[in-house]
Amino acid sequence: MDTRTLASDLSLAVVRLTRHLRGRRTDSQVSLTQLSALASLSADGPMTPGALAAKERVQPPSMTRVIASLADLGMVVRTPHPTDGRQIIVSLSDSGQALVTDETSAREKWMNERLAALDESQIAVLRESVEIISSMVSESE
Repeated sequence: MDTRTLASDLSLAVVRLTRHLRGRRTDSQVSLTQLSALASLSADGPMTPGALAAKERVQPPSMTRVIASLADLGMVVRTPHPTDGRQIIVSLSDSGQALVTDETSAREKWMNERLAALDESQIAVLRESVEIISSMVSESE
């Protein structure tokens, strides 16, 4: 198989996997964009809106709107920056962290059910694939 075919097949497989993982979301009260921002705050801790926008690869005005909507839902807390009066720090609220935990659990449950049906050699291939894909993504960031 040439790399062009592999690239196409891998891209399609990732899109389909993503669709299945998104399908685990049951009546979520936040959009995928909002969920991604919450997940970044959960993983990396409190940060400025600018840092969150950079992490999420969106423009700062877009992130400002996301943060405002999440604050309205009670998912994040905005506090003054300790050294820069022009900035704020955004952090997860308890309900924001609970939502991230619930969303993650639903996806992991689905994935664990699928992995349980595979044999050891398939699991080994997937482990190696995760390392390769993670490396590819890290190099491009």
